[in-house]
Amino acid sequence: MLDETLLDSPEGLADADRRGLLRGAAEAGARVRTAARHAFEAGIADLKPDGRPRSVLIAGPGASATHASDLLGTLAGAGSPVTRLAPIGVAPAAGALRWELPGWAGSVDLLLIATPDGTEPSLSLLAEQAYRRGCTVAAVAPARTPLAEAVAGAHGLFVPMATAPYDHDEPLAASSPGVLWALLTPLLALLDRIGLLTAPPDALEKVADRLDQVAERCGPAIVTYSNPAKTLAAELADALPVIWTEGISAGPAGRRFAAALAELAGRPALVAELPEALAAHSALLAGPLAASADPKDFFRDRVEEPPALHARVVLLRDRPIGGLTAAPAARDLALSHDTPMSELEPEEGAELETLAELIAVTDFAAVYLALASGA
Repeated sequence: MLDETLLDSPEGLADADRRGLLRGAAEAGARVRTAARHAFEAGIADLKPDGRPRSVLIAGPGASATHASDLLGTLAGAGSPVTRLAPIGVAPAAGALRWELPGWAGSVDLLLIATPDGTEPSLSLLAEQAYRRGCTVAAVAPARTPLAEAVAGAHGLFVPMATAPYDHDEPLAASSPGVLWALLTPLLALLDRIGLLTAPPDALEKVADRLDQVAERCGPAIVTYSNPAKTLAAELADALPVIWTEGISAGPAGRRFAAALAELAGRPALVAELPEALAAHSALLAGPLAASADPKDFFRDRVEEPPALHARVVLLRDRPIGGLTAAPAARDLALSHDTPMSELEPEEGAELETLAELIAVTDFAAVYLALASGA
């Protein structure tokens, strides 16, 4: 059950936030600026690349590497394929995970390693393997870790991860906002220098500014009725989120939102892109999860009986290609099945800025849902 009174209690939210999630969301803009400075100090601006790599391989544990790969692949487009190297192992622990380069990887490929840990033995071995194969290696991880030494031994580029003092108090959740921007920002700067995407220093500063603006709108002191993140969290209190995305940038934002809901708030969610989402989820909205599926639910005992789980569509929209939009059809489908819908659309701006806004608002929503439901 969601404690909606907690949403409008900044002190209560602070007491419940044992993992520093709200601080991570609020300080996302500062993380971008610090990470960009670390990237500059590491020498990314002085690189003189010989050309684009044939492919970009990304390795790292959990959601941090998954989200980075998804976001970078979307922004880079078809210039150089961005592929995540998924680990194998018997447990999601630093010493149990194993990464391997594909057999075709060689001197024309780029290996990126992104981890908030840096003690994974297999990532250090992966850097050494890439060096022997002739791959270029770059990594973002905490300073003074075994991975930092391995990358230096592989003559690669190492960027210290932007961290905060409270990061060391509790284990970092891979989906926490601070982790994402600390790892992603140096990789954006690097791929901009290589020419795979557009993320110059002034664009990263605008991203930081947009994240600061979202933090002002969605912070814990802003009441629910004027706070889009708190409003979305309250709307998802007893719902199964069915996340539909429209626009290139909205896709990875929706997939990250689903992952953050699972890891931070312990909530399942479904995600699909429009217009295909209409066919993929039509039967779901017409089935037992539809809002109109159980007319007796209105008369249930609100104290003794748990609420029934019903679908709620969350539509994340960016600029649709060519002005074509399936949003009206999405609204019609939800309305025809009495399914409520929440919509988020960023303010105008460059692709990186609008993507950052969608991620930031949904990050705040996932954190509020986690804190108010006691996750």
